[in-house]
Amino acid sequence: MRLLFVCTGNTCRSPMAESIARRLIAERAIAGIEVSSAGTSAWPDSPASDGAMLVAMEHGGDLGDHRARQLSPEMVAAADLVLTMGPHHLERAAALGGAGRTHLLTGFAGGAPRAISDPFGGDLAVYRDTYAELEREIAAILDKVTERRAG
Repeated sequence: MRLLFVCTGNTCRSPMAESIARRLIAERAIAGIEVSSAGTSAWPDSPASDGAMLVAMEHGGDLGDHRARQLSPEMVAAADLVLTMGPHHLERAAALGGAGRTHLLTGFAGGAPRAISDPFGGDLAVYRDTYAELEREIAAILDKVTERRAG
């Protein structure tokens, strides 16, 4: 299964989500799940934001090699599940061919669908809050995905 996380610039939320998902997949020893990320308005090859890198490092992640990617129809087609940070990302991914496989990250596992707050430009506390929110949601998503695969 291929998961694609989508935000705006692919420098904050979606790289943190990708890092979190990789860590949780490894911790849970879940086989057969690949993760990636992209942005709807990315500047290709931009690094992750300093705040995203620092908060990921606090949790054992490394975003030092991350480079932003612009969301494309090919990326959407390659993904089994596209998880977006906000409604406008959802609309864009669906328009690029992801209808039926694209969901708000917060709504996929049964929670109330809402946008994940964008920490861009915020201080480290804002990044930590966003990271914690992403971690809770992604843990629930992985629970649902593994449950579906088992059933």
